Amino acid sequence: MSSVLTDFTDGVAVITINRPEARNAVNNEVAELLAEAMQELDAREDILVGILTGAEGTFCAGMDLKAFVRGEHPWIPGRGFGGFAERPPAKPLIAAVEGWALAGGCELALAADMIVAARDAAFGLPEVKRGLVAAAGGLLRLPRVLPYQLAMEIVLIGDPISAERAHAHGLVNALTEPGMALVGARELATRIAANGPLVVRASKQLMALSFGYNDADAHMLQQRITAPVFASADAEDGARAFAEKRVPVWKGE
Repeated sequence: MSSVLTDFTDGVAVITINRPEARNAVNNEVAELLAEAMQELDAREDILVGILTGAEGTFCAGMDLKAFVRGEHPWIPGRGFGGFAERPPAKPLIAAVEGWALAGGCELALAADMIVAARDAAFGLPEVKRGLVAAAGGLLRLPRVLPYQLAMEIVLIGDPISAERAHAHGLVNALTEPGMALVGARELATRIAANGPLVVRASKQLMALSFGYNDADAHMLQQRITAPVFASADAEDGARAFAEKRVPVWKGE
């Protein structure tokens, strides 16, 4: 069976890391297959949202260190660790986290746009304990979503934090009972998929790219990304549907 499973139905792509015998650790094969899955997510017009999860109760334990010792380096040129940590999909991605999201696994969750986690899940960047560094985006993204001092604690001590503590500080969008993270992520994805596809994609792109821009550059970027949305047939029908008190008919154009 493949080490990455995909299911593309009802506007939602569910992408599952399927190496439970290795706690869903990422090797070269997983990285390549995740890159392919993210490319398909972006390419398919019938899919608006992606969900990333792990098989059999664990999200991802990070890089497969045994494979690393054998010489494997699960980075894809231009896309980064795990096939997308450096270049996430253009469409929204939700991480559905059960069990452990550690090291590179935590960094893959951070590369997603939203996180739904079981109450007993845990997040951590323990690289400092192994003489390694969280260089797959963790050091860049964690201080954006957590208070600086808490981000430093997680990185410099290397101990995991609970999903409940992560939720309290805004890292996790929603908590579920154990075993229900994927269900919760599907509910969130369904609500997103009901909206205008052009707007969803443009909004995600602009917010993701806005970090690091000064105000002037950010407004120029905003104009470039949003102008096609305002000129679209979807925008016209969305406004007309509001006036006519009906549900819009999205065409993605």
